[in-house]
Amino acid sequence: MRIVLALVAALALACAPVRAAATPALPTGVRPVSGPVLTRFDPPDVRWGPGHLGVDLAARAGETVVAAADGVVRFAEVLAGRGVIVVDHGQVRTTYEPVAASVRVGEVVGRGRPIGRLQAGHPSCAGTTCLHWGLRAGETYLDPMLLLGGTIRLLPASVERAEALDPRPVTVSQPVARASMALLMPASGPVTSPYGMRRHPLTGVWKLHDGTDIGAACGTPIRAAASGTVAALSFTGAYGNRVVIDHGVASPGRLTTAYAHAGGVVVSVGDRVAAGQVIGTVGRTGLTTGCHVHVQVWAGGRLVDPMTVIP
Repeated sequence: MRIVLALVAALALACAPVRAAATPALPTGVRPVSGPVLTRFDPPDVRWGPGHLGVDLAARAGETVVAAADGVVRFAEVLAGRGVIVVDHGQVRTTYEPVAASVRVGEVVGRGRPIGRLQAGHPSCAGTTCLHWGLRAGETYLDPMLLLGGTIRLLPASVERAEALDPRPVTVSQPVARASMALLMPASGPVTSPYGMRRHPLTGVWKLHDGTDIGAACGTPIRAAASGTVAALSFTGAYGNRVVIDHGVASPGRLTTAYAHAGGVVVSVGDRVAAGQVIGTVGRTGLTTGCHVHVQVWAGGRLVDPMTVIP
């Protein structure tokens, strides 16, 4: 009986929503490599659930990786074939992988000092090379971008942080005018789940559904809603394969769209695409109940309801 109760308690803990911990003292930091963000911090809704517990930064294999802040090297070894470095900064520590270390355990490093060179092979950056940069306070994962001067925003445990493409606060309820450029529906099919607060069908968590789901058979073409440049390709446990396209400036501001859960992607970062051009195919990668494309839109840097800008 005691064993059964212990198992039930452990299961309840594993399925509990991840809540914010007390805010630690954060050092002032720098980027460990200069490249853009490929995959942002995306903590899971429940412990051990799918998510992305760090930030992926684009970089070339062999590029120098520097310490994000002053600290002491606590770990510098190869794990599962990839070099991992951990630097202790007091109340928090940063992690860097895959990196061939040029420092030793116990060595004091200064902010911006080289600690190694980037290796290829990080699994979440298929088709390119990147640095996976992490930040932890005890056993709690934090967004490493906070070291660059961002702010920690604490929300109720029942509400998920809405992801923005810039560090400004996200407004999810403010109406926006229709875009001046004509946007197309990215796939042929009905809207199966609109933008807004909902109970997640798999986790049961009441949270923001940060896009519009268009139901379509797996393999159906996904088309760019407007002309633009492919800004990022990523894979996370929640979104699966996702394509992000920058459409430039138009009323009501710079427009960016994203297309998640793709089964396949046929474009690369930096590609120019035309409105209606096929960029991938509908799939069910990531945390999903079936084949569909999850469409997200940012207008003027703010996450908005896609159906307010797509006719």
